[in-house]
Amino acid sequence: MHFSAFSLLPFLALADVALSICPGSKYGISNVEAGSGFNRWTVYDNSCTKVDSLTLPPRDDPCTTGGIFGCSPASTTFNKYMPKGSTGPTYTCRPDTNSGTCGSSVISVCCH
Repeated sequence: MHFSAFSLLPFLALADVALSICPGSKYGISNVEAGSGFNRWTVYDNSCTKVDSLTLPPRDDPCTTGGIFGCSPASTTFNKYMPKGSTGPTYTCRPDTNSGTCGSSVISVCCH
């Protein structure tokens, strides 16, 4: 059986969608990763490349410390992402039932 590169294009497009951690969004933010004396939140792009992170002592609030996340008033659910060192856009974030994982990091919100 002979396949041309052109005949495989639809399958490659579907593979890209299946690998996306946040379909339709630019970034995904992981659940808190608790370490010995620190908490870390990692920002990934849709190909699971780490693009940013925030590491704080457990007593510090990621919503008010670090300057890269905004949060909803009622809880620690990120609703904004502002890339470090960027004067560019602020991304709106929200939970997404279609979000995935990057390795062992579960994506809690997707940002667009």
